[in-house]
Amino acid sequence: MAWYAYCIGERQAFPELTRHRKPIPLNSVLGVSGNQVFLYPACDLAVIVSEHNPGEILNQRSGVDHARVIAECFQHFTVLPFRFGTVFNGDEALRKSVRSNQRQFLANIDKLRGKAEMHLRLIVGGGCAQVIERPLQAGNAHHDYLASLRENAARSRERQTRARSVSCQMHRLFLPLDEEVSCRLLESGAMLLDIAHLIDRKSVERYQNKFATTCSLMRESQMQLSGPWPPYHFVHCLTRSSHPQPRPAAPAPVQSELLMAPIATSAAHQAEAVPALV
Repeated sequence: MAWYAYCIGERQAFPELTRHRKPIPLNSVLGVSGNQVFLYPACDLAVIVSEHNPGEILNQRSGVDHARVIAECFQHFTVLPFRFGTVFNGDEALRKSVRSNQRQFLANIDKLRGKAEMHLRLIVGGGCAQVIERPLQAGNAHHDYLASLRENAARSRERQTRARSVSCQMHRLFLPLDEEVSCRLLESGAMLLDIAHLIDRKSVERYQNKFATTCSLMRESQMQLSGPWPPYHFVHCLTRSSHPQPRPAAPAPVQSELLMAPIATSAAHQAEAVPALV
């Protein structure tokens, strides 16, 4: 029997597993395609899974279901999310993967215990960010080509400096425990900064209040906040090449990078957040 995997947590978080060595149903939680979700005990860990038909095609709705299960589990215990579409061929494949990585799984659970991820999305315009790079042309004269290279390099450095400045400003304002930042240039010429902050779950309300204050101070930028989320950005990739890989499920039209939605925490929005474990 194949198992579809959602996330992993500590076995001690589930007292009912002390007397069981086989998967037991997780009440009131349905997974991909409406399948029953199970707690699968493996060593000192519990993997949240559901039965999977290898011939089943995963789709956008499956992504919604995947994120919803992780979000519901996140409300009750520390989770390490699995990437969307992670399928284990059977019991032995699942247990072997957990055994091989148990020490790292437990270390990451300990690191992320009581933590949550908040996501800031900033669109920064003005200055260098309003300039759109033109394609490099080597046609007419060599010096024109070199001048174009220098101009594009200067613009790139200016954007990077601007992005670092805004990122540092956000760090000083919010003081996260950890952060992940990405930046890209939009077609409009503005910069889009995606900033994931790892914070204590007890500090969510204070973080949200700080966001409201920051919006009033940075009126030149468009800002969005979403969260709290499971700590998708802060789960390290633990599967080494020497370990057996779980078989991925059939491809699905769900994006392979973590994208956060506007200020909302519904399951539909959480489907855009694709986990990063294994």
